[in-house]
Amino acid sequence: MSSSKKIGVLIESDYYEPEIWYYQHRFQEENIQLDFLTRMWGQTFIQFQGHEWHVPLNIPEKSFEDMSDEELASYDAIIVPSGIVSDRLRYTDDVAKLPPATEFLVRAFANENIIKGIICHGMWLVAPVPSLVKDRPIVVHNNLHADAINMGAIYTDQDLVIDGDLVTARTGAHCHLMARQIINMINAKKPHLATFPTKVS
Repeated sequence: MSSSKKIGVLIESDYYEPEIWYYQHRFQEENIQLDFLTRMWGQTFIQFQGHEWHVPLNIPEKSFEDMSDEELASYDAIIVPSGIVSDRLRYTDDVAKLPPATEFLVRAFANENIIKGIICHGMWLVAPVPSLVKDRPIVVHNNLHADAINMGAIYTDQDLVIDGDLVTARTGAHCHLMARQIINMINAKKPHLATFPTKVS
């Protein structure tokens, strides 16, 4: 059965395997379509490697670079994951221009109907446009504490912070908190079919 609910997760090499695996299973449980979005670098197929154990993740062509506003609006949430994904995606060929992934994120932020989830080091992708989080409460990995303050954000010492359409989490190990919050927010705004969990005795 196809789902009307859809989440996009930005992806690159050095992703944190446990987080990505969790999303793959958890969102499927809720009948939510999960798309991995990336910069294809002119290719039609890329195999990314995980950060912890170098586990391969095969990605067919699904680029955010040429995504229309209409297709972007079809996503209930866009997640910037932990690991080194955002550092790789924030590369720009021309330093006078925003990285394509950051441009995509700016477009997502412009649509309040899209939930933005940023976890751990994912805030690196926001750094070129700090106005996206200026004066907003967020949490990041402890290593990015000063970065968050320098971006003008309100650092909040909690594992999960919700500010309207923005959900942030401290580390990749808190992906379950972020997933649960995003699922709740999606279900609150969109009709869905009831699911019946298996009883455990």
